[in-house]
Amino acid sequence: MIRKTLTLVLSVIFLFCVQASAQTVDELIKKNLDAKGGVQKLKAVKSIKATGKITQQGLEIPIILQQRRPGMARMDITFQGKSMVQAYDGTNGWKIDPFQGSSEPEKLAGDDLKDVREQSDIDGPLVDYKEKGHTVELIGKEDVEGTPAYKLKLTLKNGDVRNIYLDAENYLELKVSLKRKTPGGEIEVDQFVGNYKPVNGILYAFSIESKVKGQTVNQITIDKIEADVAIDDSLFKMPAKAPEKPKSEEKKPPVHD
Repeated sequence: MIRKTLTLVLSVIFLFCVQASAQTVDELIKKNLDAKGGVQKLKAVKSIKATGKITQQGLEIPIILQQRRPGMARMDITFQGKSMVQAYDGTNGWKIDPFQGSSEPEKLAGDDLKDVREQSDIDGPLVDYKEKGHTVELIGKEDVEGTPAYKLKLTLKNGDVRNIYLDAENYLELKVSLKRKTPGGEIEVDQFVGNYKPVNGILYAFSIESKVKGQTVNQITIDKIEADVAIDDSLFKMPAKAPEKPKSEEKKPPVHD
């Protein structure tokens, strides 16, 4: 009898702790969304166009990022007169990558498709995370380069994990940690987010610095963000491949009478 009572009490305590933890997570997420301008304002944005540059190994490479509801995204990078495109139309992902020797559009698959699908979420993964099939856990408090932060473990619907660090004072994202597959194996990337500025009443990060093992690998600097700009659906659709050139007819040997 005592053992049953103890088991019941422990079960109730466990359930209470789970509910309290979930409530704390939801409270932190609400504070994060409120700090940006509020969930209603975020959901009201129909499209975003960000223009900036990627700095890597001393090179500055122009970049344009575009998102539009429902679930569409496109990234254009220009370097040495060539343009690389990666896009998602809400169903299919595709790319044009002349730096890999092809100027023809190709369908994305695997991790590349997962990445571009994730980028198409204009609200970000924390908005309506339960409805999207994600889960969020509060891991605790940690120091991020001298700033106290709440660490949230975000598990996406596809199983990928993102560790999100929220500034304990203003509740904005300070850092996002994730794993990336490379030819040399899996690596952990820390993305430091900052330089928040208001656009139409919503705070957006204008700076993202990516580090691996404490070393900066690239820096994205946004010069301009435009909200609710007109972006045509065709921009996200995979263009048709150029028709193959007909093979030249072989010269027939002359016919002698």
